[in-house]
Amino acid sequence: MLNGEPEISIILPCLNEEESIERCINDIKDVIKKNNLNTEVIIIDNGSTDNSIQVIRDNSKGINGKLIRHEKRGYGSAYLKGIEHSKGKYIFMADSDGSYDFYEIPKFIEELRKGYDFVIGNRFKGRIEKGSMPFLNRYIGNPILSGILKFFFNVDVHDSHCGMRAIRKESLNKLNLSTTGMEFASEMVLKAGKRNLKIKELPINYHKRRGKSKLRSFPDAWRHMRLMLIYSPLYLFFIPGLIIFLLGVISMFLLIFNISISGQVFQYQPMFISSILIITGYQLIIFSLFAKTYAITHLKEKPILDNLYKYITIERASIIGIIIILIGFFIYYSLLLNWISGNFEGLIETRKSIIALTLITLGIQTIFSSFMLSILGMKED
Repeated sequence: MLNGEPEISIILPCLNEEESIERCINDIKDVIKKNNLNTEVIIIDNGSTDNSIQVIRDNSKGINGKLIRHEKRGYGSAYLKGIEHSKGKYIFMADSDGSYDFYEIPKFIEELRKGYDFVIGNRFKGRIEKGSMPFLNRYIGNPILSGILKFFFNVDVHDSHCGMRAIRKESLNKLNLSTTGMEFASEMVLKAGKRNLKIKELPINYHKRRGKSKLRSFPDAWRHMRLMLIYSPLYLFFIPGLIIFLLGVISMFLLIFNISISGQVFQYQPMFISSILIITGYQLIIFSLFAKTYAITHLKEKPILDNLYKYITIERASIIGIIIILIGFFIYYSLLLNWISGNFEGLIETRKSIIALTLITLGIQTIFSSFMLSILGMKED
């Protein structure tokens, strides 16, 4: 046992890794000894049913180590448990499947000592051993997902799923990580970008894992994609909403004025579709405002919407909503007068009814959404 608090906490998740965990532990012990590192090793057993636990116990002598049994499954869940028990100034993370070279630990720590907040490996700039990464993951899944993350969040990381990474404990505490599955890897990178952490990528070598892989290509890829969309309301709500809304407005305009398309003049039936597009698109745009407001007040993102909130108040939004509703009711009122006078005009009146219905719905959405925005905008003490 070492005196005082360790400088480095090495966290290893383990789930049925009896074929590789012994070598991982022995490599770590050798690295610690050769580089005189003040280190604790935390191994989180995530419910192993093989001989992993016994192998860990047999090989953990001579290191400042902890074995923590954590039955809640999940890649992120294991790391969150390990982080909870860590005491080091620097946190080093890597899989215990034999795919990463633990002799590279010192260069990760050295970058943190230089002032970087977060250091992550880049397998594509190092040597990838033949058979270590499936074709779909290497050439399609990982590049696409890493590219999307880089595009959405402006984070200059090219291998966001790399499992070898190190981070300052104080920086890690700022991220408020919460995901329990494989998407934990993406969450750490995107939040590091959002919190403006100083990030460094290091070329590393990647080896063929020992034992059976737990990776599920398509379900895990979707978990990563879903997380990125949730944290990017611009791409999840606003852009699709704006496109749908504009399609609805343009198509309704063409139908109202009987503008022909390829020589065909449409009747009122397609206007119902236009109305649905307008209402749906408008609601998605509002959802984007909800999500962004929540991110600012609860996830501590930069308040880039402050200037917008100076103009969009409950009172102003409600007045606009009431005006839209009154326009819709006025149209309905004119229809009622025409009907009473016996001057019902069939299709033209049906068109007006659809317009009125759409406007009234938009007005109601505007009023109550302004109250919801106000609720979400309440800052916590």
